[in-house]
Parts: sequence; C-alpha cells; structure tokens
Amino acid sequence: MSKFTFEPLAVPDLIVIKPTVHGDTRGFFLETYRADEFAAAGIMNTFLQDNHSHSTQGVLRGLHFQKTRPQAKLIRCVTGRMFDVGVDLRRGSPTYGQWAGVELSSDNHWSLLIPKGFAHGFLVLSPEVDVEYQCDEYYHPEDEGGLLWNDPTVGIVWPLPVGSMPLLSGKDQQWLTLAEGKER
Repeated sequence: MSKFTFEPLAVPDLIVIKPTVHGDTRGFFLETYRADEFAAAGIMNTFLQDNHSHSTQGVLRGLHFQKTRPQAKLIRCVTGRMFDVGVDLRRGSPTYGQWAGVELSSDNHWSLLIPKGFAHGFLVLSPEVDVEYQCDEYYHPEDEGGLLWNDPTVGIVWPLPVGSMPLLSGKDQQWLTLAEGKER
C-alpha cells in the first residue's frame, strides 16, 4: 500500500504530496519522503541540501529561483500555516508564466514539489511558521534570481487581508516582473 498520494495542481508539474498519517491519542507518525514511492510517481530527484526557515505572520518570501543552476524543492510546513506558490519560468513550456498555490500546514502534513525551472515563494498565514525543504542542487548566492511577488502579468492571488501589504525583504521588493526579465 502506498504511503503517499501525489496530486498535480493547476500547473501540473507542481505536485502536492499527501502522506498517510498514523495517529492516536499519543500523537502521530508519518513518512515525509521515500525515494522508491517518489520514483514510482515519476519524481526522480536526488536531494542534496536541507533548509529550515522560520517566519512570522504576514511575511512573504519570494519569488526565488536560481538562474543557471536550477533547484527542485520539496517544501513542507512543520509548524503553522502558509500559502505556497510555484511559477513556471521554463521557456517553451505550455504553462510558462502560470502559477499555482496550495496551503501547507502542520495540520495537513502536505508537501509541495517545486520542479526545476520554477520560481518559489510563500506567504505566512499563522502567527509563526517553520518550513523545511529539500533541494536537489546546492544554493549558489551568485546565481540567485527572483520574480516580483505581485507581477500583474502572473497575477498570483495571495490570501492577504484586504488593504494589507506583506512583509518583504528589500531584495524581494525589487525583483523584476516576468516581462522585464525577458527583456534582459
């Protein structure tokens, strides 16, 4: 019996991974990754680096990617709730410039696979969030790229309270739009 359900989002290469959770009055147990079951679902990544991020409510991190050394990422929320997004930046892809997102939380235990060639970002919905993610390529700061979080041509619908703005790093406020990035 499979320990995971693999469900594509509206951009089909973005895949939500739902584990089987075994719980009782003591708590729960689940597997977060199994190479054999991921491979059977067509996910063949070899993960090289694990990261942990902690953020507070209203923080938006992203949209990040690496330009010449792209990373696939397997994202999961271990504490709190977040809205996680991938944007297809693969030139020639039928879903180029399209996005899809899903709420990941410590309650649903889901993960999201962000393939190589996608920008990634998330918005913190709970008072705090802890995010752990695996990458199949090392982070190279000199290779970092980004896409403006509110690019109107991409049109991400972030679940922000009406009239509010997310908390962004200086770098995340200054990324280019998809159209501006194509001109360079």
